Amino acid sequence: MNVILYVLLALITFCVVALLLTPDLFRPSPEAQRILDIVTSTREDRRTIGDKERIQDKLVGIATKLRVRVGLAEDPKLKERLVAAGIHSSNSVDIFFAAQFLVPLVGAVLGSLLHSASLFWVVALGAVGYLVPDMWLKRKTASRRNRIRKSLPDALDLMVICVDAGLGLDQALLRIGEELGASHPDIAEEFVQVNLEQRAGRPRLEAWKNLADRSEIEEFTSFVSMLTQTDRFGTPIIRALSRFSEDIRSKRRQRAEEAAAKTKIKIIFPLVLCIFPCIFIVLLAPALLSISSGLGGGAGIGQ
Repeated sequence: MNVILYVLLALITFCVVALLLTPDLFRPSPEAQRILDIVTSTREDRRTIGDKERIQDKLVGIATKLRVRVGLAEDPKLKERLVAAGIHSSNSVDIFFAAQFLVPLVGAVLGSLLHSASLFWVVALGAVGYLVPDMWLKRKTASRRNRIRKSLPDALDLMVICVDAGLGLDQALLRIGEELGASHPDIAEEFVQVNLEQRAGRPRLEAWKNLADRSEIEEFTSFVSMLTQTDRFGTPIIRALSRFSEDIRSKRRQRAEEAAAKTKIKIIFPLVLCIFPCIFIVLLAPALLSISSGLGGGAGIGQ
């Protein structure tokens, strides 16, 4: 009994001493305290949180708990797909998971409201609702890649001008990101991401290779190959950029000519199905009416 009492007294004494020494032991260093004083804001947060943000936070929280309860970990491939679509939110995976869970549920509820073949419509609308978020993500990714591909020649021309004016490639990249922020925000965002990776210590070629892998655009892959060859063989960067910009312009012109040539074939179907019947009606309807009236008059005279 005395041993237990001594142990309890020792434990209580240790806790009291630890509480007394905690402020001194965990006190930040002068450098850390100076940084905290700089970043700490004394201004009151008067931002009002709307109902939309509250509902979104609740849905994201429910989706996160459900995903954890089911045992599904964050899919890195899904995260890469969301980043390729331009979605960089920290809770984007949970929002997408909530959409994949709620949209099929809404579709099943709508299918159950139909009186005829309700089971078929519940299954069909539920399956369609499950595929809708993935289809939306693919469409958004393809649209963003198309915008980046269209804005790449302008970005390369600006890069040639900046490098020719004396800026380095990294400084030119940052300048292009600032200039194209309004007209081409997608490619500006990618350039800013490359610059941030380089500031974090990642090599230039590796940062550009990550951009090519993230965007999955053929022109960026060719650009990374060009930078690699330029760095390996010591070719002047301005000459390589000028030639690469001319190649991109020629490829863009060839794609436009190819699309214009395809329109001749694509226009046949609406021409035959929609325009030709109207032309036939306009041209042949008066003749048919005249023939029918003439035949009707001839039959009256014969009688």
